[in-house]
Amino acid sequence: MVNTGRSLPFIILLVVLTPLTRLIVDTSISSTAALVSLTLAAILFFGRIAEISILEVDERLIKAAQAMGCNYWQIILKVLIPEALPSLVLGMTILVVSLLNSSAMAGAVGGCGLGNLAIQYGYQHFDVGVMVATIIVLITLVQIMQFLDDLLAQRMRKR
Repeated sequence: MVNTGRSLPFIILLVVLTPLTRLIVDTSISSTAALVSLTLAAILFFGRIAEISILEVDERLIKAAQAMGCNYWQIILKVLIPEALPSLVLGMTILVVSLLNSSAMAGAVGGCGLGNLAIQYGYQHFDVGVMVATIIVLITLVQIMQFLDDLLAQRMRKR
């Protein structure tokens, strides 16, 4: 299920989820409507990130916790999550950047935000300045997020 959902391009996911979006928010064209598809895409994406991060945890740590008598929840809370946290944080940046890209695509269906600005005023009105400004803002946002996330993950690894 997760891999199937992740394999769909976001613009297709927006269209496929139109009936569900109408059912939930009573419209398929608005920023609120775009949130339905963005939320589902984020859940699927993060599910895969969490799976990979947890699978990276050294099995010897899990076996050591079991040998010390830890139960299922203690292993999850005291071993898996703390050990996977730096990887989860880095994965969250990938998720946020992906959502930023997807939200820009959501502008194609009236999702507001930078995507809508770029499409309505840049593309449809042939205003190259708006397109360039939108691209600069998106690149700057991604670079700032990546820098801050790298710092946070680096601090978590040192602990």
